[in-house]
Amino acid sequence: MNSITLSIADLLNDTEYGLDLVLHAGERGLGHRVHSSRIQKPGLALTGYTDYLHPDRVQVLGNTEISYLRQLPQQQAATNIAKLCQFPISCFIITKGLVPPEILRDETEKAGIPLLVSPHQSSTFISLITKFLEERLLPTTHIHGVLVDVLGVGVLLLGKSGIGKSECALDLVIRGHRLVADDVVYVKKKMPAALVGQAAEAIQYHVEIRGLGIINIKNLFGVSSIREKKIIDMVIELVEWDPDHEYDRLGIDDEFYRILDIEIPYIRIPVRPGRNLTSIIEVAARNHLLKGMGYHSARELQEKLMARMEVRPLGDEVE
Repeated sequence: MNSITLSIADLLNDTEYGLDLVLHAGERGLGHRVHSSRIQKPGLALTGYTDYLHPDRVQVLGNTEISYLRQLPQQQAATNIAKLCQFPISCFIITKGLVPPEILRDETEKAGIPLLVSPHQSSTFISLITKFLEERLLPTTHIHGVLVDVLGVGVLLLGKSGIGKSECALDLVIRGHRLVADDVVYVKKKMPAALVGQAAEAIQYHVEIRGLGIINIKNLFGVSSIREKKIIDMVIELVEWDPDHEYDRLGIDDEFYRILDIEIPYIRIPVRPGRNLTSIIEVAARNHLLKGMGYHSARELQEKLMARMEVRPLGDEVE
């Protein structure tokens, strides 16, 4: 798992989320790191009360905070801001396109704390930067496998190289399902407990089929055959058939596969000649949807059999 942080320069250089930030002071602090997606409005800290200040968070100053600073006596404002700038603050961002007070600009420049301005209203900007930070600071990892969308179920196929994951994905696409990623699946943790998988940009839409080479699924089958990203709902591992191994034949006990500390329903499917893996995967996806509606076929059958045995115990059969 990657431990991700962002620099203030990353915020300043954003073009995707529309933060529209302009630097006014503290350029030497652009390397400061942001670790949390939470922001803070330091209203109380501007009065000199800094007990609950979180300097590691982005500090947002709106019209209320700037108006308060302007109406303070100059000496008191200078004292409060100087005290605030003694903390290792990541950055200050002023909203609504307001002109930073000179004393704030001077103190942030002296302390090397970036002072940025956005033209957005405070509520709009807080929404934008929270989304930006949540997306960019999410825990991530990458997995060798194939991710497909089967009937709306995100199925992550695992297994050693050459076992047939890509061939299964191709067959599923031919049946009308959709490819998300082949070979390398990049996974992001979406709070509170969801995993989103997508392909590496360089190999997006491509699948490697041994003996055929690399093919472009989007070009061959159209845009309806691919997805940019998909929540991972279940993991299916393809394993070589071992005649000495006892495989689960009932499916009563659910197994789980842990990715980024999230447990995903897990199934192990043995591979041998004559088994139609694509149909098995498709049925597994349908069964997953059924379980999500509260129906567990194996457990229901077990309960029926147990109830029948209680009504007519073994040994009471009529000869």
